[in-house]
Amino acid sequence: MINMTIIRPRLNDYFEIPISQEFVSFAIPFLEEDIPLYVDPFLLWKSPSQQDNSLHTMLVNTFNGIGYLYSKKRDESILNSFINLTECNEVGLGDSKKKTGKRIGIKTANDLLSLYNNIPQLTKYGFQHFEEIQLLVNNISKDRVSDITCSILKSFLIDYTTEQCVNYNIPMSKVIIHVFDTKKLRIIEEEAYLPVQPNDNRPILFVPKRWLRYIPWVNYDDYFENYYIKDISVIERPKDRIDILDYNRKNYDLISTYIKEKEKTLELCHNDPLFKQIPILSVKRKLSTIIKLPTGKTANADRLYEDNLCQLLTSLFYPHLDFAQEQSRTESGSQIRDLVFYNSCSTPFLQSIYTDYQCKQVVVELKNVNKLEREHINQVNRYLSTSFGKFGIIFTRNRPPKNIVQNTIDLWAGQRICILIMTDEDLSQMCEVFESKNRSPIEFINKKYVEFIRSCPS
Repeated sequence: MINMTIIRPRLNDYFEIPISQEFVSFAIPFLEEDIPLYVDPFLLWKSPSQQDNSLHTMLVNTFNGIGYLYSKKRDESILNSFINLTECNEVGLGDSKKKTGKRIGIKTANDLLSLYNNIPQLTKYGFQHFEEIQLLVNNISKDRVSDITCSILKSFLIDYTTEQCVNYNIPMSKVIIHVFDTKKLRIIEEEAYLPVQPNDNRPILFVPKRWLRYIPWVNYDDYFENYYIKDISVIERPKDRIDILDYNRKNYDLISTYIKEKEKTLELCHNDPLFKQIPILSVKRKLSTIIKLPTGKTANADRLYEDNLCQLLTSLFYPHLDFAQEQSRTESGSQIRDLVFYNSCSTPFLQSIYTDYQCKQVVVELKNVNKLEREHINQVNRYLSTSFGKFGIIFTRNRPPKNIVQNTIDLWAGQRICILIMTDEDLSQMCEVFESKNRSPIEFINKKYVEFIRSCPS
């Protein structure tokens, strides 16, 4: 079973392999949900890597090969093989919360492969960018394009995953996995060593980050808003999606022109990072907002404090701490906001709290109060004792009273639980170094920890 002390567990967390998303070339898979990104074939086409270019050529040739074969034979086995390509659960990409998805139906598959009979340009030349299918067939969107790409390129992804597992000592198991034979154009079973889901032993495949986008470069919304509306006269322009797709099939030259326009702007097409820090100007604004806020709940100040601080800390701590989740809970009638970060052990300090306090994830409490109370410390203590390791951080507005500081020292002396308290002053200094780029804001947490340990009994 998945270790429930981990919030939004990733594969490396389950195996206690502390790696940071920033420093690996693949998207680290979640165990209980998908990564909300998609493989964009256009990134392989425009990549400076000859390997990616070759994979794109194979991808498009294979897709066209299936279409040509079906257009000639209308064989049900070809149709079924293609349907199996439309879902690739092993990669865990998309919006699903269950790690499994559904393949397209027979009608949609037939509509798609029939394009090779119904559009003369495709009959003669085939697709150059098969993601055009989003503009031609209903019920086909970015998730299908991504899954088809991964299914056809699965053999490469198997080798890539195995290589990354060896590099980072991620355990693998012997599995049977279905792979599409791009020469025979059929699905075969292959034996491989891959990481697996802990609960059901289903194989997991890694995907290079350089292939991923939230929205493919070629997509229906972009086509409709930035090209279709401008190019087609109001009189003849269909407005319903189904009618637009039908219009596109009958006027395929319009699609071809759109694709050429997208190719001309290829320098603007980049992969999307799994996390992006807010700009320095936003950091300044959010810090200014926090400093000016009153303590307590007046004029929704507590919520504004939490919202602004959440966005600040996720950027300040990155890339040393990957953001896992924000969550709210209620203890003793008081609402408490938590931020949870994965501990990647990317600095000696983070390695030490991982080892000394079993801190696999760092919990941060946000308290917009004038004076920290003993109950605030006790609440964090109870939470750490039952859910996480023995290390936590409280961000609050002002320096804590001496009796509260002593309370944290007593906790450490009696239970070896470490709770650091950071103030607006500390936050301001962290923002300053973030702006200057001379030091990492995580060093201020380290500094506070050193000061705390010095005050504790030896």
